[in-house]
Amino acid sequence: MSQLPYAGADNKNSALPLLYYENAWVRVLGGTADFKVGNWPLGAASSVALDARLKYDDAGYKPDDSPALTGMDERKGGLWGGGALTWNNPAVRASAAWTADLSGNSKGQKLDLQLDRRFGFGNFALTPRVQAQWSDKKYVDYYFGVQAHEALPQRAQYTGKAATTLEVGVRLDYLIQPKQTVFLDMSARSLPDEIKRSPIVGRSSASRVAVGYLYRF
Repeated sequence: MSQLPYAGADNKNSALPLLYYENAWVRVLGGTADFKVGNWPLGAASSVALDARLKYDDAGYKPDDSPALTGMDERKGGLWGGGALTWNNPAVRASAAWTADLSGNSKGQKLDLQLDRRFGFGNFALTPRVQAQWSDKKYVDYYFGVQAHEALPQRAQYTGKAATTLEVGVRLDYLIQPKQTVFLDMSARSLPDEIKRSPIVGRSSASRVAVGYLYRF
């Protein structure tokens, strides 16, 4: 379940198969595929990994998702591609990922910076995280802007600007059996002024909750 930031829009509920696969060359988790470019040790307990990344982003909306969007053009998600750099060390895992819209819908770019750490307690694990995401003006304008032909007396034209959102989250994992895991993932992100000022946005923050079951073959 995820909250859409658009005014009057219902929560978005999805049920999706979760595929996880990894070998020496590739890692696939849900809608993200990482192709391992290299991994370099930095001492006994630290390393840096570089991956090429493909990711499906399901952002967007349809005009009938909310009365505030009536008369707007549909905004579509799409395939994104780029690279990710991850620093693994005993204290925290730090990652940076740059991606661009390969589908050409928004023609935008994003930069994600994240810190997380996993704490294990027997069969139970807790992984808190904090993330900052910078989106360029093309991305913000595509998903939150109002074009001239979409403007109405109650919906002014709006041109998006580059923006940075902040997110905090936590993932809870429980190992039922050696091959079976259930998880709960919760997150909340704040929306910056560049997004909140849009006449089609009705929230200052958005949350997301995911529950799942994973069987390892």
